[in-house]
Amino acid sequence: MHLLIDGGHREEVRFATIQEFQKWYSSELVPKASSNDFITVPIKNIQGEYMVLRPSRVLGIRVEPVFSSSMERF
Repeated sequence: MHLLIDGGHREEVRFATIQEFQKWYSSELVPKASSNDFITVPIKNIQGEYMVLRPSRVLGIRVEPVFSSSMERF
């Protein structure tokens, strides 16, 4: 998922499944869409780090599916 944020900033966040994204979107982002309070954005691929943002500053979201055959192997 790519977040397009006010001021031209872009952030990429990966969710393991579309259901995880839908749960975060419907329970965290949508109910507070006009709020200037910070919400947490889950960053599961980086240990010990997290991101917060103001929902009112999110201008757009692009969801890009990543198929298991196209993922890099670590």
